[in-house]
Formats: sequence, structure tokens, C-alpha cells
Amino acid sequence: MNKKRYAAFTSMAVAASLLSLLALSGCQSLTGYQQIDQAENAESWAGKIKPVAGEVNIACLGTYHCEITQIDQTLVIAPDSHKPVNAAMLANISGSSGLNNAKPNKGAQAQTLNKTAPVDIDMTPLLNQKSVKVVPLSASGMKGLTNYYVRVKPAKREVHLNFYPENNVGYVERFAMIHEFMQPGIYHLRAYRQKSPQATGSLLDTASPEPLCIDLLQDSSLVRRFCKQLDTEHQGEFVETRVVNKAPAKLKVNNQAKG
Repeated sequence: MNKKRYAAFTSMAVAASLLSLLALSGCQSLTGYQQIDQAENAESWAGKIKPVAGEVNIACLGTYHCEITQIDQTLVIAPDSHKPVNAAMLANISGSSGLNNAKPNKGAQAQTLNKTAPVDIDMTPLLNQKSVKVVPLSASGMKGLTNYYVRVKPAKREVHLNFYPENNVGYVERFAMIHEFMQPGIYHLRAYRQKSPQATGSLLDTASPEPLCIDLLQDSSLVRRFCKQLDTEHQGEFVETRVVNKAPAKLKVNNQAKG
């Protein structure tokens, strides 16, 4: 089976063509872009994923910032404004999470939650399989941006994400995958640089960059892994690799995603 259909990553050189593809596949939801101004920057954050029974929660972390741009045919976070495409998707949060006045730590995107601060989140159950709800999670590692997580019903889903490995909105790694999110719970898509094994002494090996990888974690257990292939055959695409150990992976964020 061709894994390119399930995991497609692009470099900046083909960013324009991918954006055109996303626009075509999500044409039914493009009218949501007219409501971007209504979805203002989140003033309160949940600080922690609060799962609703029978629902799937999807978040991303590991880079300065990341965002879920599309679920199936529904556009979620606009890549230009970094806000929800449709204001109706945004969950209402009242109160203060203790993150409002915090400054992002360098290299750490999720802020420490003030556990004494009351937060009231609208967690009304989703209506149907097409419903998508966006919840402000935490302050981003990029100034002025917000990390969000997404609530959907269990189903086989196509998910598109943008990862920002550097503190620069001009450098983005785009990722798309199809996965059967059939079990309710919390799913994280975690980006990281794959550490190379002990240096072999080869100048070429030591000069090679560490490839970017994405792990799919289901309730802290490793389910799937995708790593960027730098060879000429794959031309910088991310390909699914074999998961040897599916033992629970330790998430330092404690169910609190960082972008």
C-alpha cells in the first residue's frame, strides 16, 4: 500500500500547490473565512484537555506553534490569521486560566496553569458526525498566537496540520494523515527531531540534519509514527515508519498540549 496517500508532507517549495489543494477540497467551507474577524484572539484558555464522553479530542505539540487546519472537508484554523475559520466553531470559555499574563517560555509552548483560577468551558456534546468544535488550550510559543484542540465524533478522519519548527511563521511544515479515530479519548500529534544514533565517524553522517518526525499518541500510547525522508525518491515527504514499541509514551505536558 502506498503510504503517500496516508501521510503527505511538503516543503516550502510546493507550499503554494498544497494550499490550492486544500482550498479545492474544502470549498464547501470557504465561506467561513468571512467570519475570521469575529473569532478574536482567545482571552482565556482551558489549560488542559477536558474530554467529553464519547468524543475524540485531537491536539498537536512539540514545535513553537502548531495548528489543525482541516478535518475532512471542514476548514478549522486559518493559516493566515491562525484563528478559527468559523466563529461558531469556537468553544465559549469564561473565567481566567492563569495564562493570560504569562509570557511563553523559549522552546516551551504550554504555560503553567494556575490551578486556583476558575474556568468555565462550554462542553455541550457535539450534535453529529460532521460537527467540529475548537477549544482554546494554551498560549503559543509564538507571541500573540493561541494553541487550540479540536473535538469531533469518533470516525475515520483526514486531518491536516501545520507545524512551525522555528519561531517564524514563514517556515511551516505541512502534514496530512488519515486515521481511524474510532476510540473516544485524547489524541496528540507530537513533532520532534529524530536523534541520530552514535556517530559513525562519517563526515556525511554527522553533517546530515536530524529528520522531523510526527508521533500519533492515543491517550499517551504511541500508535503511529511518520518521519521525513530526505532522499531523492521521497523528495522531503513524510513516510510512515514501523512502530516497534507501543508502550505508553511519557507526555511531559500532562494532557496539556504545547504548540
